[in-house]
Amino acid sequence: MFLFQQIDSIRDYSPISYKQMPEYIAENLNQTFELRPYQIEAFRHFITFYESEKCPHPTQSLFHMATGSGKTLIMAGLILYLYERGYRNFLFFVNLDNIVQKTKDNFLNVASAKYLFAEEITIGGETVKINEVTNFQGVNPDSINICFTTTQGLHSDMWFAKENAPSFDDFAEQKTVLIADEAHHLNVDTRKGKVDKSEEDLRVSWETTVNRIFNANRNNILLEFTATCDLQNPFILSEYENKIIFDYPLRKFREEKYSKQVRAIRADITYADRALQALMFSQYRLKVFQDHRMYIKPVILFKAKTIAESKDFERYFHEMVRTLSGSTLESIVLNSPLAEVKRMADYFASKNIDFDELAQELREEFKADHCISVNDDKEANERQIILNSLESRDNPYRAIFEVKKLDEGWDVLNLFDIVRLYETRDASKGKPGAGTIAEAQLIGRGARYCPFAIDDDDEKYKRKYDGDVENPLRVCEELYYHCQYDSRYIDELNKALIATGIMPESQTEVRYILKDDFKADEIYKTGIVFLNKREVKSRKAIVELLPSVRDKEYYVTINTGKTAMDTMMMNAHTNTTVKTYQYRTTIGKVAEYNYSLVHSALRRIDVFKFSILRGYFPNLKSLREFITDTAYLGGIKMLIENRDEIPSANTYFLACLKVLTKIGAEISTIKETYEGTTDFTDRKFSEVFRSKTLHITDPHGEGEGVSQNAATIRPEWKIDLSTADWFVFNDNFGTTEEKSFVAHFASYVAQLKLEYDKVYLVRNERQLVLYSFDGGERFEPDYLMFLRKKKTTGYEQYQIFVEPKGNHLIAQDKWKEDFLLQIETRGIPKKTFVDDTVYHVWGFPFYNQQNKMAEFASAFERVLP
Repeated sequence: MFLFQQIDSIRDYSPISYKQMPEYIAENLNQTFELRPYQIEAFRHFITFYESEKCPHPTQSLFHMATGSGKTLIMAGLILYLYERGYRNFLFFVNLDNIVQKTKDNFLNVASAKYLFAEEITIGGETVKINEVTNFQGVNPDSINICFTTTQGLHSDMWFAKENAPSFDDFAEQKTVLIADEAHHLNVDTRKGKVDKSEEDLRVSWETTVNRIFNANRNNILLEFTATCDLQNPFILSEYENKIIFDYPLRKFREEKYSKQVRAIRADITYADRALQALMFSQYRLKVFQDHRMYIKPVILFKAKTIAESKDFERYFHEMVRTLSGSTLESIVLNSPLAEVKRMADYFASKNIDFDELAQELREEFKADHCISVNDDKEANERQIILNSLESRDNPYRAIFEVKKLDEGWDVLNLFDIVRLYETRDASKGKPGAGTIAEAQLIGRGARYCPFAIDDDDEKYKRKYDGDVENPLRVCEELYYHCQYDSRYIDELNKALIATGIMPESQTEVRYILKDDFKADEIYKTGIVFLNKREVKSRKAIVELLPSVRDKEYYVTINTGKTAMDTMMMNAHTNTTVKTYQYRTTIGKVAEYNYSLVHSALRRIDVFKFSILRGYFPNLKSLREFITDTAYLGGIKMLIENRDEIPSANTYFLACLKVLTKIGAEISTIKETYEGTTDFTDRKFSEVFRSKTLHITDPHGEGEGVSQNAATIRPEWKIDLSTADWFVFNDNFGTTEEKSFVAHFASYVAQLKLEYDKVYLVRNERQLVLYSFDGGERFEPDYLMFLRKKKTTGYEQYQIFVEPKGNHLIAQDKWKEDFLLQIETRGIPKKTFVDDTVYHVWGFPFYNQQNKMAEFASAFERVLP
């Protein structure tokens, strides 16, 4: 079992031992860089390990984290933590000097946009300075002292005495933290047998120098960071199984939407046309960003096979741009069958930008002064700071020419196009070659998400338009890789991208298309739909936990004794049978039984200190009120599984501790508190609902991404919705529970039409958003029912929100159902223009075919004739 898996188990099964991240870490990092949940978890993993009795000395840990996941920010946070633990000397080393220069800038240059620390670092009430040093003799004992070097430079300094260089004595006399970036380069000896001359030199550096430094003092710490630890190699696996402290692969990074989506544009056109097409896309993105008042400057990378070819193309490129004409651009657009090219051209036309004007813009934007080359060591080192600040307003560069100097250590967010300037392949026996794998890794580096937010509740650092492919901003979440029209190469590249995790193994495009007949209907053309808004709520008005935290049931297992034996490399599993019992209770009831159990658990979690709680809940009078009042913890439901029919006091304590740890994490993320308005204002139906294209990962069976009319759908759910006049889209690709609901609704359509002249069911694919009344939490109900009937004068119309919900989410999402059921009594439809229609806005209970049909049927009967 890997070290990180052991700590995962501590987190899941022994939360009392899973350490919190000290507040001073976040407080002393640059507030521009909001810590992400996985980064906080990385800190907690290390702190849990370091503070445990089993932590070996000296201490070696490896952080295996995806490119772009913020490894350098983790380094900065660990420096703060280890300073507080008594460390003052930090040695940073990496294989490339350009990475050293970039990291120096991030650690030392307060004026840099990527400076990692707060302007003033305060730990234990004292101001702490960061000093760059060349050795650790005579350093300030109250400062953070950092020595930056390359692995090769460190080796040379250690073995060949130089003035002011570090020596082995430095590391023997005082404890030191060694920070190794791109640490996979240090695994050469471990790989066994695959060592060339240059790697042999590095091996000697690693074994005889870094290990000697590391072992010079039993209190030394070695922190390694890499995105590409070769765990398929059995020797490396054996060496690092007990050292990988945290694992966050690129696959998870992508799945959690922290990366751009990668798309390959392969075309049988010249390199010049390929480059100009990329220029047009780059300018298109620039203007889309500008439309939303954002200064984000898209950058293009031109990747050549050799330095000579790169320099030749750079010269050709400058002349091509200098003489660029509108007719050249128009020819490229007219000859391209790509929908993306047409969408781009339509955009320029909508802004009254003709091809001559576009050519003029490109001549200015991509002139020689706005291009940069990094094709040798001198260029790469001299220009590293420029390359590390491409996102800055005062950085003019739009295009980069390189061969492989940026394959590692390059931090860039606004790279949106990579143009491949060669057509060779290096696959062998159907497997991607080293060159293709390196290209995939470069694409992974460029796939870092460029953060932006349009609406107040947008998650700035995550993709927002996976479910809205037609959205104009979708292109601002994509990286285009421009290459040759060679399906074999694309297949090899796809394999490499899937292996790195930046692309899913299976992805399907589905389209929700509004039917022409419906678009001709008055409901679509002139009808209205009601939705509420979110407003900031003063914390003085906060008198409860968020409903999403307070109203769900928390399932915990305590010492169930369940075990299993798995035979590795074979699909063989043996499970033991252990009799367990499930017991439902609340934190309030446990407090009635034994108040000190809950109070003791509460005291172990920093956020529940009364002084801190009062910051979140100003009306709170005491910890007892917080524990017993149903507005706070008193009504928190727990489902405890254990081996005793009646849980013991210790079981209650551990269950409370687990649940309170989760609730504490939720409270810690609170910044501002919101509420949803009771006023539901009107919007035109045609402005809210439109056709949408979605990308669904791994659709299968009857689930999401599969048509309601597919052969795999059970007969009682199978419907050809393209012919159903009551369903406004061409098909339904929702979950199994959604398909069940649509079939259920279909069985009542004929009956509903006896009462209503308009009967429509609308799939809401992130187009209409509601906000809960009590917590202002975002909610996108899956379906809306529109029912309209004639009155003596005018009409009466029902707009009813419906949310099909799988069994595993009913308890967790109870706050959503509570909100739906409040809409009828608290929601007030507000019309902009007076008409003769009476509007009702309701919400129904969850639809669930196994556990909620009685409640749903009762609500549905209210609209039946």
